[in-house]
Amino acid sequence: MKILVTGGAGFIASHLCDRLVARGHGVVAVDNLSLGRRAHLAQLDGLPGFRFAEMDVADAPQLRALFEAESFDAVFHMAANSDIARSHADPETDFGNTLRTTYSVLEAMRRNGVGQLVFASTSAIYGEVQGRVREDHGPLLPISHYGAAKLASEAFISSYGENYGIRSWMARFPNVVGERSTHGAVYDFVRKLRRTPGRLEVLGDGTQVKPYLHVADLLDGILLAWGRMSDRTNVFNLGGTTRCTVRRMAEIVVEESGSDAVIDFTGGDRGWIGDVPSVDYDTGRIRALGWEPRLDSEAAVRRAARWMLDHTP
Repeated sequence: MKILVTGGAGFIASHLCDRLVARGHGVVAVDNLSLGRRAHLAQLDGLPGFRFAEMDVADAPQLRALFEAESFDAVFHMAANSDIARSHADPETDFGNTLRTTYSVLEAMRRNGVGQLVFASTSAIYGEVQGRVREDHGPLLPISHYGAAKLASEAFISSYGENYGIRSWMARFPNVVGERSTHGAVYDFVRKLRRTPGRLEVLGDGTQVKPYLHVADLLDGILLAWGRMSDRTNVFNLGGTTRCTVRRMAEIVVEESGSDAVIDFTGGDRGWIGDVPSVDYDTGRIRALGWEPRLDSEAAVRRAARWMLDHTP
């Protein structure tokens, strides 16, 4: 197949490009490099069937020109803002980089008859919910602009499916960790330790608890769903078998660094406005297809911490 990957130089999407090329698909990766890094795709340069284009997906005319020049069979839409705290200060960040990019992609697909869309959604669409959450939970009341933009994107994807026959797979996943990470708690903790080796500041009181998923396990689930789920609109949760507190994450990073750094907590039940302090949801729908993560939350965090410590100057 000929596949477009938006945000292709990003953390998760660059690993996705590796997977798709290895499966024999032709891949065009596009990224404006505001968060993505060109080096993440260096291993694919020169391979037949792979091409990178620096482009802002929200630039509708430019994206339409790309669609007209290529004959895509499917789109993996991974481009989005990933900094929740940043969008609190500037809501345009998520409106433009998350929702507008989705609309731009859908319009280009509609105009060019591309019928398959795999979308990177998020657990943030659920908002602050007590207990384990299923895909059919409602009402959906996100507490961050990021979650709101992803939820609005899901709504547009659903309506384009009904109006124009576009089939979609929407993966709602939690915090993802692993090699090539460019953001997130593990990334922040390692960078903080580099700046202040004897002290690690952690936002909140450390009790925030969420499932953490290694990027390899995430992609196993997304690609399995793409191949096995056959409804017009397919929505599924992806998450680890366990959860991990922010306190335990900080301890793991300190342990892996080999230091005796003191962990200081700033206090409060969340790290920033829009942060959901407790996330837990049901993944029975994807597990019914045979998917199981190979790493639990702590193992995923530890593996990511080792990589970050080895690759952060």
